[in-house]
Amino acid sequence: MADNKTKPTNLSVGVFIDALTDETRRADARALVKLMRRATGEKPKMWGPSIVGFGSHHYAYESGREGDVPLAGFSPRKAATVLYGVTGFGGAEALLARLGKHTTGKGCLYIKKLADVDREVLKAMLAASLGAVKQRRES
Repeated sequence: MADNKTKPTNLSVGVFIDALTDETRRADARALVKLMRRATGEKPKMWGPSIVGFGSHHYAYESGREGDVPLAGFSPRKAATVLYGVTGFGGAEALLARLGKHTTGKGCLYIKKLADVDREVLKAMLAASLGAVKQRRES
C-alpha cells in the first residue's frame, strides 16, 4: 500500500502565501486562512508544497488504505483555488446551489476568486463538513 504523498511539512504558510504572484490569489489565501482558522480552531500548516491545511483527520477504508488529511484546507493554483473539506456532508448540494460561482470535483471545491462566492454560505458549508467529521469520529 502506497503512502500518502501529501503530508504535513515544516514549510512556512506565510512565506508560501507571500510568494503567490497573483495579487487576488494572495489576498484570497489570507482571507481563507482567517476563515478556516476560525472554523477549525487550528493553526494553518503546510501539507506538501502547496496545500494550506488546518487540523488533521485520520481515515481508514475497508480496502486497508489509511492516512491523514487536513480537516479543511486550500491550495491556490493557477486556474483556481481548490478548497478541501468543505463538501463532506449530507445536504451539501443545497448550499452549493447558493454558494455562487464554483465548480466541484471529487471531494473538492474550485473557485476562481473568493469574491465570486457567498462567504456566509462557505462558512456554513465548512461548519457542516467539520460537524460531519466530528460525528463520524464519535460513532
